[in-house]
Amino acid sequence: MAPDSFENVFTPDTLLKLFPRERADEFFDALFGDASEGAYDISLGYRSADHNTLIMELQLHERPGRCLACNLTHGLPQVFSRHPIINVNGLVKEIDTLLGDTVSCKDWSLGYTEQRGRSLHVIPIKISLEH
Repeated sequence: MAPDSFENVFTPDTLLKLFPRERADEFFDALFGDASEGAYDISLGYRSADHNTLIMELQLHERPGRCLACNLTHGLPQVFSRHPIINVNGLVKEIDTLLGDTVSCKDWSLGYTEQRGRSLHVIPIKISLEH
């Protein structure tokens, strides 16, 4: 699969199917016992691809009236990497299925939290590809 064709695969609808909006509420319900206690919503985004690496993003969007502070999000890659509701491993398996037989997802890792603005932080998901 050519790197530029990944944009055609990861449409907004596909990203929403891979990581539904409700998953953030489920995560906060498990964490705090109340989904409304969460400071942000989580969505999946496509960042880039080359021949060997696909980079997706877990995008943390500040909820109205909440604070998306750096100290709240910098430890999240470690938490997200093993949390069963976020389920990055399952997400990568779904992406692997979506990509078909021409390329397969091998190893994955979460990068450091990146602050894109006061109300948006991003955690990259780096996925190694094998052709």
